Amino acid sequence: MKTFAFVAILLLCPLTYVQLDRVLKQAEDTVDQRDTSGLSDSKITSGLREALQVSTGNAVAQTGKPDGFLKNEAIKILLPSRFESVAKGARMFGLGKPFDDLEVGMNRAAEASTPLAKQIFLSALRKMTFTDVRHILAGNDTAATDYFKRQSSADLTTAFTPVVHTSMEDVGLVAQYDRLLKDVPEASAISQEFDLDKYVVGKTLDGLFYMLGEEEKKIRHHPIAQTTALLKEVFGRK
Repeated sequence: MKTFAFVAILLLCPLTYVQLDRVLKQAEDTVDQRDTSGLSDSKITSGLREALQVSTGNAVAQTGKPDGFLKNEAIKILLPSRFESVAKGARMFGLGKPFDDLEVGMNRAAEASTPLAKQIFLSALRKMTFTDVRHILAGNDTAATDYFKRQSSADLTTAFTPVVHTSMEDVGLVAQYDRLLKDVPEASAISQEFDLDKYVVGKTLDGLFYMLGEEEKKIRHHPIAQTTALLKEVFGRK
């Protein structure tokens, strides 16, 4: 009955961070100790999918909003290191604005593209097998994030690339970037080895997965006090 109660609450209750933390810990016990004549593997898998849907939704919401990248120092997209050295020199002569605008534009493009990740993450969740569930529950602090990287990176790259390019083009950033390459010889030389779209998409993925990893760590390590006897009974067993 305890096993049945665990899944019933898991599937029907709104999930908070504290509940998700208990889900990860108690589902692992359930996987290892469940009565094979009772609860099905598919119900346990469905419960973890619902928990992870919350964490991916939070990561997308945090990054896919104004300043989601630009004002978050952990994931802000900076100029490539070789461009930054040129930008520093330009700023000394009051000519740094094109470089500053480029940096802002890259982050705005990232913020515009990340909402597309929501449906791609949901698709990855639907593909999750019971073996995946076991590995996530028994894995390290970012095991779920690693799962999403494996399952979603290619689709995210495909989805983000045109949005990133269009976003930068719409604000005139692509044209400005081209002018920058013509006006600054050092930048022009570096650009031969640099693909702007590819760079921004790659950094967008890095930032999104970083935030997803942080959400996963919260779920695993930062529970708060349970508020009802039922929640304590279901999620608080040691």
